[in-house]
Amino acid sequence: MAVRVGILGATGAVGQRFIQLLEDHPTFELAALTASESSAGKRYDEAAKWRVNTPIPDDVAAMEVGSTDPADVPDDIDLLFSSLPSSVAAEVEPEFLEAGYVVSSNSSNDRMAPDVPLTIPEINPEHLDLIEVQRDERGWDGALVKNPNCSTITMVPTLAALDQFGLERVDVTTLQAVSGAGYDGVTSMEIIDNAIPHIGGEEEKMETESRKLLGSFDGAEVALHGAEVNASCNRIPTLDGHLESVFADLADDASPEDVAAAMREYPGVDLPSAPEQLIHVFEDNFRPQPRLDRERGDGMQISAGGIQATERGVKYNCLAHNTIRGAAGASVLNGELLAQEGWI
Repeated sequence: MAVRVGILGATGAVGQRFIQLLEDHPTFELAALTASESSAGKRYDEAAKWRVNTPIPDDVAAMEVGSTDPADVPDDIDLLFSSLPSSVAAEVEPEFLEAGYVVSSNSSNDRMAPDVPLTIPEINPEHLDLIEVQRDERGWDGALVKNPNCSTITMVPTLAALDQFGLERVDVTTLQAVSGAGYDGVTSMEIIDNAIPHIGGEEEKMETESRKLLGSFDGAEVALHGAEVNASCNRIPTLDGHLESVFADLADDASPEDVAAAMREYPGVDLPSAPEQLIHVFEDNFRPQPRLDRERGDGMQISAGGIQATERGVKYNCLAHNTIRGAAGASVLNGELLAQEGWI
């Protein structure tokens, strides 16, 4: 039986990615779309300025957009995907949770809340059990699950593969695509022939979310991973695909060959949107590159390359598609995990 799903904030850039990824999904049936009051009541193709590189599905184009209010969403929706701005989500998501909806959210609010699972299915699926703690503490029947920031999710799978060697410290510099700021986020006059050496809030997200994702869960709470994480985040004029340079200090000796093998062999998950191999490792030091490698695994695979030894461990580059694996695709994958584990 199909799982009926809806999208909160369906007309924005990430909302459009959700629609693209849910087309012909084997489990999910898209049955509700919400947006701001100015879009409510319109056909979707009238409300949205479609910017994704595939056409709007015909059935979605004709759907009526509802307001982002629990009273305007059908009761038989099993799962909601949220792509709302975090300031809006912080106010609206609790209303849906109190109304009993399960929400898989890409919005940044509450990612570090102690009772909210921040989840990458291949990395920490057991953290979903925080839902029981969340329901007990907040007194709602719904459930809120978050996926991490787009730059965090690019790096953390590679760190998870390295953790067997005693991960102690991480220093990372990012080269992030303009789509991470949304369609209107960076003007052409700012970014063409330029690089912007700061992205507000991004460094803190990488430094805190990474430790929660890699942390241990004892059934009641998540203990943050002990590694120190330091990030420097930069915007560059690529459209999609975040490229990151990582320096990892390790307690144990690990050669570049050991690290490459650990990344290649890191297990994936059996979910519809998951890539067969989570991390692709290049032997070519000139890869990965955003234009060439962001679509690997339908945009859901992590790429790594340029692995070299340092005095304290290793350094390497990694890449992921920021609006697929780093946003809508991550929420869809969490939704698939929720369905597989019986939470919906």
